[in-house]
Amino acid sequence: MPKTILITGGTGLVGSRLTELLKEKNFKVRYLSRTAGSKNGVQAYVWDVEKQTIDKSALEGVDAIIHLAGAGVADKKWTAARKKEILESRTRSTQLLHDTLKSINHEVKSFVSASAIGYYGWDTGGVWVKEGSRFGDDFLATVTKAWEEKVDQITELGIRTAKLRIGIVFSEKGGALYEMAKPIKFGVGAPLGSGNQYMSWIHIDDLCNMFIHAVENDDVNDVYNAVGPNPETNKVITKETAKVLNRPCFLPNVPAFVLKLMLGKRAAMILGGSRVSCEKIQATGFKFSYPTLPEALKDLLS
Repeated sequence: MPKTILITGGTGLVGSRLTELLKEKNFKVRYLSRTAGSKNGVQAYVWDVEKQTIDKSALEGVDAIIHLAGAGVADKKWTAARKKEILESRTRSTQLLHDTLKSINHEVKSFVSASAIGYYGWDTGGVWVKEGSRFGDDFLATVTKAWEEKVDQITELGIRTAKLRIGIVFSEKGGALYEMAKPIKFGVGAPLGSGNQYMSWIHIDDLCNMFIHAVENDDVNDVYNAVGPNPETNKVITKETAKVLNRPCFLPNVPAFVLKLMLGKRAAMILGGSRVSCEKIQATGFKFSYPTLPEALKDLLS
């Protein structure tokens, strides 16, 4: 029988594409959402993270949960209120799922949660970062660590749990590549800051298939870096994107102080970088469809 997957954050960039790929594999999909109804052709059930309430019927017959919900870290200025929202949208949503699963009879066998390579900190330079590397001491590292600790509570319920630390997602419909390509299309693209900061990117289809791989394989039960095998620097990615789009890329780098004026503290996410390894998820048998930058860019931008 097809498995039934409950997704939180299902209408976002990753969730929408994941839904399409799950349906192609004949999975049954349902959402948890702030409003009921049909979204992406999927039945949505109501949950309210702030009030810590959930429609428990959403969990009837569910085999696995994929937890993607969380306020966008780059969408708005980091005021105190926004920082609180970024943290609690992850920790309190996970707590609600834990408390609900603990209180009812259910058939959930696996819980796969998003996390982020922000766990390692703003800027780890050119050294390879693996899952056992220390976590950072900045805001997003603190958020990610707290998020993962809440996910770990799910394991205590006897449910197989996996955490995917997501890198920079490349998609033609939104996210980092979409934004980088905009100025390049108009012939005004340029590397950001030094341009030497590593970007540990992943094609959106590889990321979504990694979530499916985690659902389908019982030996995936730990924390894994959800990045492609070939991270590149901001300078290389900018130039390769311009090449695929057949646009010039000759302007000087955008100075760091300009980005800081525009983005405030969020600029650290662009100016810093990490060279993150995906060897651990590959060791579980996961195969990338778009392992190299040219392959990914051609698929998404051509």
